[in-house]
This record gives sequence, C-alpha cells and structure tokens, in this order.
Amino acid sequence: MRRFSSISAIALAATLIAAPVFAQTSAPAPAAAPATPPADPVLATVNGAAIHMSDVQSAAASLPPEMQQMKPEQLFPLLVNQLIDRQALLVAAHAESLDKDAKVQALMQAAANEQLENAYVQEQVGSQVTDAAVQAEFNKDYAGKPGPAQVDARHILVKTKAEAESIITQLEHGADFAKLATKYSIDPGAKDGGELGWFSQDEMVQPFADAAFALKPGQYTKTPVQTQFGWHVILCEGKRTGPAPTLDEVKDQIRKNLADNAIKATLNAARSKVKIQIFNPDGTPAATPAAGTPTGK
Repeated sequence: MRRFSSISAIALAATLIAAPVFAQTSAPAPAAAPATPPADPVLATVNGAAIHMSDVQSAAASLPPEMQQMKPEQLFPLLVNQLIDRQALLVAAHAESLDKDAKVQALMQAAANEQLENAYVQEQVGSQVTDAAVQAEFNKDYAGKPGPAQVDARHILVKTKAEAESIITQLEHGADFAKLATKYSIDPGAKDGGELGWFSQDEMVQPFADAAFALKPGQYTKTPVQTQFGWHVILCEGKRTGPAPTLDEVKDQIRKNLADNAIKATLNAARSKVKIQIFNPDGTPAATPAAGTPTGK
C-alpha cells in the first residue's frame, strides 16, 4: 500500500493533536502558561490497554489513497474507533484462548517472521539507496554523455496487411504520406498526418522500433510492419542523438535499479552465511547450492 509522506504524517499528527475532536464546552480557564502536550498522548483505553497517537499515525500510514484525502477531523475518529475495535477483538480472541491454538501460533509466527525479514531488507536497502548513491550513478551513467539515438517518424496504422500494402503501392506512385495517414490511419495521430515526433528505440514496441530505426531519413517501409496494434507503414523524417536526460527524468529508475541490486546483494549475503540442504519430494538429497551462490542475475 502507499504510505503518507513524512511531511503528511507529521502534518496529520499535528492536526490531530490540535483538533478539538473530543472537546467539551466549558468556561474559559484563567490565562496560564500553555502546557506542553505529551509526545505520544493516550487517545483511548480498552481494558486498560492504551491506544496512543502513534498508533493512529501507523494506521493512517497504511490507508488506501482514497482515504488519505479525507479531512483529519473526519479521519481521526474513524481511526480511533477502528483501533478500539481491533483491540476489543484481540481481547475476545485471548478470552477464547485462540493464542494457544497451534495453527494460530504458526500463523502468528509466520507473520512475525515476515515482518522481521522485511525490516532487515529495508534496513539493508535503505542504507544503500541514498540521494548520494543516486547522484553518483547519474554522474557515472548519464552526466556528460550523449543521449540515446532518436528517430522522427510518421506512421499509418490499419487493421489488415492488405490495406497496408495498398498504401505502400500508393506511396510508390507518389502519394503524400501525411495525406494518406489522415485518410486511412486508425491511429489517434492520423489528424496530424501520422506525426509521432522524436522517440528513442525503447519508447516503441520492438517490431515498430526496429523498422523505424532501420530506415534512413526520407525512406518508408516497403513491407507492412505488424505489431499488436495492427499493421503499420512507417516514414522516417529524421535521425539525431537525443539530449541527455536530466537527473529528475531518470532518478526514479536509478533508485529502482539500486534497490533491485541491493536486494539481490542482501539475499546473496544472507545465503552465503547459512548451511543450505535441499531435498527432493521423496526425501532424497537434491543438489545443494554452494555457499554464496547468487540467487539472481
């Protein structure tokens, strides 16, 4: 699930603490020095078990996006009551001794293990995927280097190969590509004469990109190009080296790559420190990976 940003969480907490949700009307008190509110105030108790502001913040952080748009004065009582309900159910479950049930204990242990595993991975990854690391990767892979090759192209998209072949025949007899695109293409860009603008190879599906980048400026495809969208006739109008991307354009992808690599490294390091034995379904020993064997490419 998505989580609140730290700024949003802090703003919510401040609003919730200040909001007079449970305030009662009373005569104004004499002026006095304002008391410092507790850092983590108790908002409710259930059989003596306290529900703190931090519990409400944690619950808010796990909400779906549509609920995150609610006003704090609406959201706050909902979350408090949800936490009261959960605590009441927990009391009821203990009263039935479900916490002593072997199957329930196994589920609880599995959930605890999963949380511990996730916490460890997040700790390891977080220490490696930093703004400084992103900047370093950008400097190494992008800064001062030329951008990707790009093609400026038009295309005509039709439903059948026969239609595309007919259009190619008309082009061979001197027909104007843009006019044919406006007349025949089923692509939304038909009104602009099939204009696609500049694009790099990874921005188009492979058959289309391969055909477009194989053309020289002024050339069009002599045979129809098939993709999942239909049949294309493509005209190359220009080629260039595109501008190098900015940090803002690629930082999310860099961060993802760093995180993927950090996760793989964390898994491999963990495996290298344990003895692993694998067995076939019949109980016979199976091939055992050597210590430190990578788990991914």
